[in-house]
Amino acid sequence: MQEAMFYQPEKETTLHCRLCSHHCRIKDGRRGLCGVRENRGGKLYSLVYGRLIAENHDPIEKKPLFHFLPGSRSYSISTVGCNFKCQHCQNFQVSQYPHLYQGEIAGQQRTPEEVVDAAERTGCQSISYTYVEPTIFYEFAYDCSVLAQARGIKNVWVSNGYMTEEVARHLATVLDGINIDLKAFTDEFYRKVCKARLQPVLDNIRLMHELGIWLEVTTLIIPGLNDSADELKEIAGFINEIDPSIPWHVTAFFPTHEMIDRPPTPAASLRQARDIGLAAGLRFVYEGNIPGEGGENTYCPACNTMLIKRHGFRIIDNHLDAGACPACREKIPGVWG
Repeated sequence: MQEAMFYQPEKETTLHCRLCSHHCRIKDGRRGLCGVRENRGGKLYSLVYGRLIAENHDPIEKKPLFHFLPGSRSYSISTVGCNFKCQHCQNFQVSQYPHLYQGEIAGQQRTPEEVVDAAERTGCQSISYTYVEPTIFYEFAYDCSVLAQARGIKNVWVSNGYMTEEVARHLATVLDGINIDLKAFTDEFYRKVCKARLQPVLDNIRLMHELGIWLEVTTLIIPGLNDSADELKEIAGFINEIDPSIPWHVTAFFPTHEMIDRPPTPAASLRQARDIGLAAGLRFVYEGNIPGEGGENTYCPACNTMLIKRHGFRIIDNHLDAGACPACREKIPGVWG
């Protein structure tokens, strides 16, 4: 166990966890909604510090991050637990593990040094904190990030964007890139499907951009829930208002977990979402989870030259020249190495 960061005592033995926007009030002997932070005798502890349930080296495109060191590998780590309870979670066996197994915490013990050493040994240019919401294992993620930064390895989060502003600003000192899931554009969806709220996610998307972190946004298109043209226009308009150069990934849903009553997303829905994003003024909109449809490629927004050709998580061709279009010299925003 490790004493947690971002909490304060309240009345009697209750602790206020300030890590995420749930703002859990946790009584002695109880845990927060994430299932991995526990009040023990008036101190809050992380039960997952260094307890890794997953370690892999993935293509950075899998996060997905398309404008961040394309073609590179990222050392990906996760603990159990999550502060959302998404009905369609593809990693629910890990994210909901403490709730599924009477509070049990699984995972192999690792130190930050072991994680960073493994990233170096496998030739990874970054470490990704992913698979579940990394905010819930913040203490370990932060310690790994400090060490990685010192060794020239970049840090990437794949996040639901539900951390508090205090945590976001603290994280920004060691973070290089983040992909935030904008799961829908209605509070009703967030409350019903994820057991959360929309506004903190919107606030953190704005904040991460203001803090200078490389940002990409993903929306999983779920038939009948968030795929209406009006809602997609609202999402695209929101991103465009912040910065039209933020890449927007519109990805295909497949039935899983508690949401097996809906069909997979048709390719036509992704094309529609991409067209809506481009029409709203976004410069980079990508289709995901259906390889080979052509919506995975990066095109110059000025002259339409193909810059990066992809198939799934593989780079087929990369024609970028020092972060610029070789045809018209338009600068393409991103982290290109």
